This record gives sequence, structure tokens and C-alpha cells, in this order.
Amino acid sequence: MLVVVVPVLNEAAFIEACLKSILPQAREAGAAVMVMDGGSTDGTQAIVAALAQLNPELTLHDNPKRIQSAAVNLAARSAPDSATLLLRVDGHCLYPPSFIAECIAALKAHDATSVVVPMRTVGTGGLQKAIAAVQNSRLGNGGAPHRAGGRSGFVDHGHHALFDRQFFLRLGGYDETFSHNEDAELDRRAIAAGGRIWMCSEATVTYFPRRTLGALARQYFKHGVGRMRTLRRHRLKPRPRQLAAPAILVLCVLSLVLMPVSMWFAIFPFAYALACLLWAITSAGRARDPWLLGVAPAAIIVHMAWAFGFLSEFFAARRHVSRSAS
Repeated sequence: MLVVVVPVLNEAAFIEACLKSILPQAREAGAAVMVMDGGSTDGTQAIVAALAQLNPELTLHDNPKRIQSAAVNLAARSAPDSATLLLRVDGHCLYPPSFIAECIAALKAHDATSVVVPMRTVGTGGLQKAIAAVQNSRLGNGGAPHRAGGRSGFVDHGHHALFDRQFFLRLGGYDETFSHNEDAELDRRAIAAGGRIWMCSEATVTYFPRRTLGALARQYFKHGVGRMRTLRRHRLKPRPRQLAAPAILVLCVLSLVLMPVSMWFAIFPFAYALACLLWAITSAGRARDPWLLGVAPAAIIVHMAWAFGFLSEFFAARRHVSRSAS
């Protein structure tokens, strides 16, 4: 048996379309769909409740801890004993018609313990289109395989989809102290425990990004914090693409501090901002869409917010170690 878990918190803008993309597949697979709501105040619960009246496989549940890691864990623990598979569905996404079938087939065919999928980011209009363009590009994703249309094959991380439920529970599920990057942290434990993670490129999902620069900054700050926590916990070395944004932030700050000494120090931040602007102009020109000029500020916010979160967690951990030693 398959259980589909959908963690949500204030997803009124997307949840109906998301559920309508997954419910027919779930019904065909004989799956239960559990929406785990973290206390939405925007009407999400009413939308889900209305859909549940028409779809008996859909149920709405409370997630007292609010965050998505806790939601998936709660569903995994409370699912019927007959449930052998657990599928994570995110309320900000749309799913292709064969998503469930492709994921299950991949898990079985490759003797995997979990299946991950690529993401295609789509903006519905305005600045969201620029944010989507950044997240789809190397400028914004650094070439991460699941963000860059990765090929099918075994990987060490990707956008989470299907799990062998018993293996997920043996690992202890997600670490609920992580509000972001809980997926990458779990993947490290899964591989250490002998897990096999398959990237299924045939099941690419559509993701809708944040709509404002403020929301984007908050999201990427938390992603940066989560990434550093994962690196520290598992004693991993950061990859070059993970060091790029922190390096840019440090060099920009140093340049600004040294500008009173010589204006030549303004070259680096100027060159960085110009590179982002040229990328934005090129994107807008190719698409003939002036909204894509917003790629420049969106890219800068993605880099700076992620780097600030990454470095703030690094220095916070160093201070904690210093206090403990003293």
C-alpha cells in the first residue's frame, strides 16, 4: 500500500491545483492521501476539506510542529501497518500524470530505498517569473542535478519523492530540528546506512517559487543555515558551488570596507552586480519579457541570503564550541 503525505502551511494559492494533479493517480494506485496542515490561516484547510468531500482517499490532519519534516514523520508513523511506500508531495508543486507510477516503477526496478526527482521552476507572472528564471539557471542553482534536469541514475541527493517506508522509519525519519535542508541531511544518513537513492528524470515536477524578494531572502537564508548544519553534522567538505556565494559575500564586504582607502576596491562588487545585470538583460532580451530584468536583484538576493545564512550558522557553531571549551 502507498501513502501520500502532503505537508502544507498557508498554501491556499497552490494546494487545489497540487491535489488535483495527484489525486487521480493516488486513486488509481489505491493510495491514501494525507494532507498534514501546520496551522494554515489563509483558507488552505477549507480548500482541502472541500476536496476531501469529493475524494474519500483524501484526509486532513493537524501537524502541531508546523514544519514539513515533522509532517512527513507524523504521517510515516501513523500510516496503516499495510503501508509499505511513502510518497512526499509538496503543496507548491504540480505533478505529471504518471508521477506515482514512474516513481514506484523506478524504486522497484533499481532496488532503491528512495526515489528523488528533478524540479522545473515556473513563475506565473510578474517578479515570480524572474525568480523562477534564476532558480532554473546555473546563476541560481550552481548546477545542482535535481535543479538542472538531472539524468536518471543513482545520486546522493535530490528533490524527495518516494520512500521505502520501513527504511525511512529505521533511519528515524527527518531530523525535526531542521526546518530547511532536512532532505539533504536525511540523504546523508540513508547512504551511510546502505540506502540507494535513484533520480527518476521521467517524473520531473513543476515547482512554483516565492513571489516576492523578501520571501525569497527568508527562504534562502534558511537554506544556507540548513546546508551548513548538514555539513557540520556529517563532517562534510562543502562543494565548490556551495562556497561560491559565501566567497562573493565576503569579497563584497571587504571591498566596501576598503573603499575609503582606494576606490579601486569597488571593482569587485561593481563587476559582480554588472554580471548579474548582464545576465538579466540577456534573459529578458531572449524571452522578450521585461519582467526578467528582475533576474538581477533576484540572483543577488539568492546569493547573499544563502551565504549570510551559511556563514552565520558557521560562526554561531564556532562560538558555541569556544564557550564549551572555556
